Amino acid sequence: MTLASEIVEITLRSLFVSGFAAFIATLIGLPIGVLVGLRKFRGRPLVKGVFNGMMAMPTVALGLILYLLFSQTGPLGFLQLLYSPYAIIVGQAILVVPIMVSITTETIENVDPSIRELALTLGADESGARAAVLRESIGGILLASSASFSRAISELGVALMLGGNIVGLTRILTTAIALETARGEVALGIGLAVVLLVVMLVINVSLRLAEKRVRWWLWQ
Repeated sequence: MTLASEIVEITLRSLFVSGFAAFIATLIGLPIGVLVGLRKFRGRPLVKGVFNGMMAMPTVALGLILYLLFSQTGPLGFLQLLYSPYAIIVGQAILVVPIMVSITTETIENVDPSIRELALTLGADESGARAAVLRESIGGILLASSASFSRAISELGVALMLGGNIVGLTRILTTAIALETARGEVALGIGLAVVLLVVMLVINVSLRLAEKRVRWWLWQ
């Protein structure tokens, strides 16, 4: 395998792993963020505080916890996920769910209250008013998805501890950068870092460009 083809393989694997993790985090975190953002209930500040605090979770700590769970002697060892791409996906998804929840909640709370009041004035019921608030929040929700993907694809601790950096199986951009730099291949490490930055930039710009189309579609 040539160096160029290996870099392409590692990049595609990184996109698959982190993209799938961000997708799972969106499926889980978006409904929670919408619920916390729209509804008032007892314990709401505590829930927000927990998710906000989890945004700063050290990746090595999460990696260690999941390693113990997925190891052969662990309670989830029978799943045989350790040192597979799926273990990294699970770890990254858990890592970025709090980001999805917190940004979504904050975005909904920051929507101008007059939008909800206007919707009610125009005859909408409570569900319609909430839908209007959500439509106005679409930019922040896309930002949450973008931040989740960026956090997932740029993390190292979970990927290294759960994936093991196995060639052709679990080696992704961040683990490859760490390996090549440790080997003294600084130039190659820098090249891989540039690829990582370009991937993150393209994905984030694409999501921002899609925002206008999504807004137009939602208001039709």
